[in-house]
Amino acid sequence: MKFFTTRDNTEIFYKDAGHGPAVILIHGWPLSADMWDEQTLSLLEAGFRVVSYDRRGFGRSEQTASGYDYDTLAADLKDLIYYLKLEKVALVGFSMGGGEVARYLGQFGSERISCAAFVSTSTPFRKKTKDNPNGAPEEKLNDTKNGIKKDRFAFFHNFFKDFFGMTTIKHPISMQALEWAERTASMASLKATLECVDAFGLTDLREDVRSIDIPTLIIHGTADKIVPMNGSADLMAELLPTAKYIKYDEAPHGLNLTHKEKLSRDLTEFLNARATKEYGGRPMKKADQWSEDKFGERH
Repeated sequence: MKFFTTRDNTEIFYKDAGHGPAVILIHGWPLSADMWDEQTLSLLEAGFRVVSYDRRGFGRSEQTASGYDYDTLAADLKDLIYYLKLEKVALVGFSMGGGEVARYLGQFGSERISCAAFVSTSTPFRKKTKDNPNGAPEEKLNDTKNGIKKDRFAFFHNFFKDFFGMTTIKHPISMQALEWAERTASMASLKATLECVDAFGLTDLREDVRSIDIPTLIIHGTADKIVPMNGSADLMAELLPTAKYIKYDEAPHGLNLTHKEKLSRDLTEFLNARATKEYGGRPMKKADQWSEDKFGERH
């Protein structure tokens, strides 16, 4: 098992496999780096170096008493990038993980970053306000926290059914996969689980998103009940009109499993095109299918 130590001496678990252009995969709440296993395999086969890690308080990382705000979480990401001495690394954030990507770019810039992808993102602002009418009411966020406090195991049992779009007649994933998600969520500390709801629910990342100056991909499911696209990805696309925006018809929040093949293909093509530019001459399986014009890179 591999760990690195952050600036506040927190031990963070990470995975690092493969060779070639590097990509960091940042997991969603309340899971761990393991949620990316299917995409990791595809990216390794495509010739990428793939890094993923458990957010502090989750999975195998240290369960600290504090540090569950996006400033600290983005600093953890920076510490990992510098620890591994990564240059021209791609960042891919799922759901809450998109917040780390946005805050990192907003605070530290894109000097070491080649491109960014936001999948089922909760970014840029979840809370409903006068200037953010499609956000989630704060009462709903409080209901989530109260449900977790009352019985987080029962809460997650129902939560992941919506997460993966399961109904009485529709089962896009197996019951064993659903049980895995529940077990993984239960590994996290209760404090981290609760405080991260405030992080992704109340943090306004709109200015961070506006600062993004690298090729960007947005992927979101049209049937996402956890983070409806009209209050997240649609707003991301408005704030960042140069981004490539792909909508997965009838896909739920957890499209990393329900649409794993399509997500792996889209991420690989996006990352291949950027890697072709940064690492010219390196053979790729599907290189340059996305031109720089499609990225709309700003100068």
